[in-house]
Amino acid sequence: MDYRTPPGLEKPWTISLAQLRSFEAVERLGGVGRAAEALHLAQPTVSTQLRELAQGLGLTLFEPQGRGLVPTPAGRRLAQTVRELGACWQQFEDDVAALQGLRQGRLRIAAVTTTEYFLPDLLGPFARAYPGIAIELAVENRDAVVARLERGDDELAAMMLPPAHLPLARWPFLENPLVLIAPADHRLAKRRRLQLADLVAEPLLVREAGSGTRVVTEQAFAEHGIQWPARMALGSNEAIKHAVRAGLGLAVLSRHTLAADPASEGLVVLPVQGFPLRRQWQLVWRQDRALSLPARTLLDDLRSRLGSAPQPA
Repeated sequence: MDYRTPPGLEKPWTISLAQLRSFEAVERLGGVGRAAEALHLAQPTVSTQLRELAQGLGLTLFEPQGRGLVPTPAGRRLAQTVRELGACWQQFEDDVAALQGLRQGRLRIAAVTTTEYFLPDLLGPFARAYPGIAIELAVENRDAVVARLERGDDELAAMMLPPAHLPLARWPFLENPLVLIAPADHRLAKRRRLQLADLVAEPLLVREAGSGTRVVTEQAFAEHGIQWPARMALGSNEAIKHAVRAGLGLAVLSRHTLAADPASEGLVVLPVQGFPLRRQWQLVWRQDRALSLPARTLLDDLRSRLGSAPQPA
């Protein structure tokens, strides 16, 4: 029997998982304030944990850049190590879940913001069937979800436009029609047919840079040879709906963001030729990483309920 302490564990650790968690969030998000918000902690708590971590390691981990923080070379190496530790811990939890037959475990999912209108309903039956599986759902815009896939933060991601540069398996599961909306009392609301060219004199509202909806909208306009510069960019679907209702402009949104009767929200879907834009929601995962038992079980559950073809919106 080998009584020697494994390498790396000979000295008493002076750092904590809480410190590493705060460090990872600051490194990923670029600032203490954003990290504190993401972790639901007070900013002084995150700052203290960073300071104690740096002191415990005897290293400078960040340096200021503009209004944020960027990691030093030592900080970048620590970030890589923390992600490796996280992957090892995830594998441990997966192994435990397999041993316990899904009585315990964790499933991390990333999703673009528009999926918040339907994804919780799809996850509900799985969550009720496996109450011991903790589901962590990170809702971000497309660019942020792509970054999470690059880092391997999550096992599954729900999005409309998967990145081409990653080795991803894809499962289209739901149609995503994109429609042009206007205030219910707009001068064009009664028209039976419209061309995009009829609308370009109107103010256009768009999602923020990094949004999949915005990318698809701009691609569609380019394909039609339409130049329709945006008047305003807003950071959420609900903000755009409020702005459209207030008469600030027209917008392209997923039909999933609207009520069954858009008039109940003071909105109307305009009958524009070429719309709705037909896209699909997809679940994607890294092909170069094995899926955990909870992730495989969720995919099987969704396929059994939704079938192989994308469901209509």
